[in-house]
Amino acid sequence: MIKYFIYCRKSSEDEERQILSIEAQLAELREFAKQNNLFVVKEYYESKTAKEPGREVFNFMMSEIEKGNASGILAWNPDRLARNSIDGGRVIYLVDTGKITSLKFPTFWFEPTPQGKFMLSVAFGQAKYYTDNLRENILRGIRQKIRRGELSAKAPLGYFNEPRLRTIEPDKKTLNKVKEVLRAFATSK
Repeated sequence: MIKYFIYCRKSSEDEERQILSIEAQLAELREFAKQNNLFVVKEYYESKTAKEPGREVFNFMMSEIEKGNASGILAWNPDRLARNSIDGGRVIYLVDTGKITSLKFPTFWFEPTPQGKFMLSVAFGQAKYYTDNLRENILRGIRQKIRRGELSAKAPLGYFNEPRLRTIEPDKKTLNKVKEVLRAFATSK
């Protein structure tokens, strides 16, 4: 019987963002494992972007697979495993060497055949493309805000981000105090 690790990941380390993502993935994957009679030996999850290699939990899980403690991974989608070429290549290499004998995704079909590995590499490539393209689109938006004379970041002290208008406005509660502190600093008081 193949032993599986469940792996869940959300991109943001911020507790306020993607708050239900890990919980939802775990619930769906546990149900998928139950429906498909998959033997899950451990669950791994982390809040880290996959656009760069170096995720501690992912790397630990992969080393456990290399040691033979499991030979299958159950994840929501290939992009949960990798959005960079190093981690994607590592997964494919472990499939090539027989360390990973099964990858299961509720949203993606995979078989460890030449065609299956090719499609997995395409899925990892699409995930990397999505991340790279998103970065370019965000940078374009930031450049446009700067051209229009707008701040493109979090409002500085004494101001607040107005989400409806997408502007930065003076904060009547703190702006005068900030001005007072800056005047005192400027005059060495």
